[in-house]
Amino acid sequence: STDCAGPDGGGCWCPAPPLGQDGGIGRHSIVIMGAGGRDFHDFNVRYRHDPEVEVVAFTASQIPGIADRLYPPPLAGPNHPAGIPIVAESELARVVADHDVDEVVLSYSDLSHVEVMHKASMALAVGADFRLLGPARTMIESTKPVVAVCAVRTGCGKSPTSRWIGRLLADRGRRVALVRHPMPYGDLAEMSVQRFATLDDIDASRPTIEEREEYEPAVRAGMVVFAGVDYEAILRAAEDEADVIVWDGGNNDAPFFRPDLLITVVDPLRPGDELTHHPGEVNLRMADVVVVNKIDAAVSEDIGTVLANIESVNPAATVVRAASPVTLAAGPSLVGRRVLVIEDGPTITHGGMANGAGLVAAREAGAVEVIDPRPFAVGSIRTTFERYPHIGHVLPAMGYGADQLAELAETIDRADCDVVVTGTPADLGRLLDVARPIRHASYDYVEMGEPSLSSILTPMVERWKATTSP
Repeated sequence: STDCAGPDGGGCWCPAPPLGQDGGIGRHSIVIMGAGGRDFHDFNVRYRHDPEVEVVAFTASQIPGIADRLYPPPLAGPNHPAGIPIVAESELARVVADHDVDEVVLSYSDLSHVEVMHKASMALAVGADFRLLGPARTMIESTKPVVAVCAVRTGCGKSPTSRWIGRLLADRGRRVALVRHPMPYGDLAEMSVQRFATLDDIDASRPTIEEREEYEPAVRAGMVVFAGVDYEAILRAAEDEADVIVWDGGNNDAPFFRPDLLITVVDPLRPGDELTHHPGEVNLRMADVVVVNKIDAAVSEDIGTVLANIESVNPAATVVRAASPVTLAAGPSLVGRRVLVIEDGPTITHGGMANGAGLVAAREAGAVEVIDPRPFAVGSIRTTFERYPHIGHVLPAMGYGADQLAELAETIDRADCDVVVTGTPADLGRLLDVARPIRHASYDYVEMGEPSLSSILTPMVERWKATTSP
C-alpha cells in the first residue's frame, strides 16, 4: 500500500512480510547490504528481472531510521510480489543463518577497506559468499553525453564541482539535467522518479535536510535536478529534456550511468584517504580527470602526497587543481561573539571530517569562541555525537524527519551562543524557528590554472553539439 502514513506522514513504511516468503523456493538467495541508495540501484539493474534470484532482504546502515521498512512491490517487481524487507545491518548474521542465504552483496559507499573486509567476514562466517558488483555491471547506458562527478570520500566537493560544470555547459548552449545520487528516505514508491525545478518542488517532496543540501543549491543555480529510486526511468526522463547529463555522485560512490567523462574529486585535507576507502579508490583508478580540490586550505606536503598517490594508481589521468573558498553571507558581526557552528551532516559523520566550511567561516570572521554543542544536544542529536566521536566543536545538520528536526532546533535553542553559523548547503533559516540569528557559509568550485575543467570540457561540448544537432 502507498496510502498509509509512515513517520511524519512520509508515506508507506509498512511492516515487512516474513523474510524469504515470496514464493522464491529453490532460487539463489541473496542479501544486499546497503544504506538506502546503491543497494536499491544494484537490485534494480542486476536482480529485479532475474527469476533465478530471490533477494530475501536489504540490510540498512549509515542513515538513521531507514531500517524496518519495505522495498515496495511496485519497485521490487513480479519476482518479489510481496516486496523486500529492509532490516538493520546488525541482523545480517541472523538473516543469513535463518534463511540459508547463498550470497551477501555489499552495495554502499564510503567504507574503509578494513570495514569492507569486516563485513565480508560477517557473511563468510555464517556460510554465505560475499560479492562486490563492479561498476561496469551496474552502469546504465545513456543516449546523451554523460559527465560524471565522483569522489574518493564524502565531503570532497563533488556537488559544487557538478554545479560549476552544469553552469559551464549551460553557458555553452547545452540543456543540462543534473541527476543526483539517491537519497530515498521517504515513500519509495512515491519517489521512484523525482524532478525538481523550483524550491516549491523540493518542499512538496517532504525532504530531509540531507536532500535539501543537495537539491536546493542546484535549483537556485537554475538547474533541473532529477533523483529518486529507479535510475533507468530517471535517466530516460532526464534524456527527454537535456542535451547533456551531469551525474552528481553521493558519498564516494561510483556512477550509475556510463560516463563519457569521469571526474573524480580528491581532498588533500585527508591525504591518503584516496587509497584507503571503497569505492573511492575505484573512482580514482577509473577517472579520466582528477580534481585536487581545496588547495587553498591544504598544506603543500599533503597536496604532494595526494599527487603522488594519483600518479601511482592512475598516471594517465589529467590532474586539475581547484580551490574551494568559503563565503559568509551578510548578518550580525561575529567579532568577539560566541558562535554555534552547524555543518553538513554526512561530511562530518560517515565522511570522517571533524568540521567543515562553517567553522572556517566563523574563525575567519572573528568569532571569539566556537562553542562545543555536546552539552546542549538532545535525543538523536546526542546519539549522533556518541556514534561519531571524531566530530569537533560543531553540530551536524541532522534532520531525517520531523522529530529529529525538532531535536536539532531544541539543541540550537539550548546552546549558549550569540550567533549561529551554518555550513550546510540547505537553508536552515527556512526550516527552523530558532531564537538566535543565523549566518550561512557557502563554498564553491574555483579553477586554479591549467589544465582546467574549462579547457577539457569546451572541446567536448563542441563535439557533442555537432553530433546532437538536428
